[in-house]
Amino acid sequence: MHRPSRPEDLDHGDRVWARAVAFALLEAAHGNPEGYWLDEHGVWCDATGGSYWWRVTRCEEGVVFCGQDSDGSETHVDGRQIDFLAGAPQWLPWETLREDAEGNLFGFVYWSQGGAWQRIPYPESVQDDGLAMAAGWLGSEEEFVDEAAALAAVQPADEAAFADALARFVRHAEASTVDAAVVADLLAAAGPEHADRRPLLLKPALDVAERAGITRPGGRG
Repeated sequence: MHRPSRPEDLDHGDRVWARAVAFALLEAAHGNPEGYWLDEHGVWCDATGGSYWWRVTRCEEGVVFCGQDSDGSETHVDGRQIDFLAGAPQWLPWETLREDAEGNLFGFVYWSQGGAWQRIPYPESVQDDGLAMAAGWLGSEEEFVDEAAALAAVQPADEAAFADALARFVRHAEASTVDAAVVADLLAAAGPEHADRRPLLLKPALDVAERAGITRPGGRG
């Protein structure tokens, strides 16, 4: 991924949404979501210790990815945050984004429409927007699998099976064909039979999938 990142570094918006939902789903399956969650604004990540945060929002017209890395987002010029929303399209969730901007919370804002990501042109003085540090999984299947496996506490012996199940989940999520069997397959591949942790919970995980809009009709069947 480039530094500062470029729109072409990010995978297709539907895949970004599917991956983000996978994080929230796996976190919910633990029964006590903290670092990743889904609400009416989208999927959030708030890293332990507050070193970075991000949010993915899926709108009717496209997908928005925003956030900040406190160590890597060098997006202030002359002591002021650059305007990440200058010239942005009207379909963005403006009320929420303006609140974030007023709180000086941004290190990056990207939006995808018609399969193509965009962002504002950065001033030449901007060396890094922090996107690569906060969310390298946006354009890397390997980093996505590693982050999801760590979140699910996958044991080394289960990593290959988990990666396969995760890929199947993402394909179904992109097509909005996730059902209970797909979610159960993903959780089983994480190895819940290991005695050193609680089994992952299907019901809250499936609830995330349904609220994220990635399930087929009757997806609990």
